[in-house]
Parts: sequence; C-alpha cells; structure tokens
Amino acid sequence: MVIILSNSSEEPIYQQIVTQIKSHIMKGDLVEGEALPSIRMLAKQLRISTITTKRAYEELERDGFIETVGGKGCFVKTQNKDFLREETLRQTEEMLNKVCDVARMGGITLEELEEMLRLCYEEQE
Repeated sequence: MVIILSNSSEEPIYQQIVTQIKSHIMKGDLVEGEALPSIRMLAKQLRISTITTKRAYEELERDGFIETVGGKGCFVKTQNKDFLREETLRQTEEMLNKVCDVARMGGITLEELEEMLRLCYEEQE
C-alpha cells in the first residue's frame, strides 16, 4: 500500500491517509481481512506522529472501512458493495461541486465543462 502525503495540501495529514486508504479499499487494492500496517509502523514509514496515524485509523474504523482486533492489529473490514458505491458517489459529488464553483467563477459554460469531463474520463480508460 502506497500513501503519498503532501505538506502543501489544504487537507490535514490524517485526512490524506484516510482518503488514500479508503481509495485503496474501494479499488480493491486492499481486500477484506488484509492487515494494515500497525499505527507505529505506518507513522514510521510516513515520518509522522503516531497520534496522526491513530486519528486516521480511528476515523477509518468509525466509517466502517477497518476493524481493530485487540492484540492483532487493524484489518480491512468486510465491505458492503452498496455502501462502497454510495461512498464513491458522495466523494464524486463533493468534488464535482467544487469543480462547478470554480467553473462558474471562471465563466466556463456547462457545455465546456461537460466536454472537459468527458475528455478527462475517457483519458483514464
């Protein structure tokens, strides 16, 4: 599992970890029952505080992506496919709202925005 942190991002470090681990789970890079690095190990790998890593893991557990087994560590939780799809839709809608705000401020028409989206989407295939 690769996690890349950016100090220049407006997103807090713990949230960057949460977002990237969720993405790995939703894409199937991390599968049900797979062990995550320990809090200390991940903190050491990323050169951050264990408190930051602990906060990320707590949020992932609260959101239903991982589970902690006492004395054994943290593992990817069995995922409900409908839940994953809903999470993906929520994240996409959140990002699209930001894109639309920027487009409106810049005077970009809906047609131009649709074409950009189409090009970006097809580029990834």
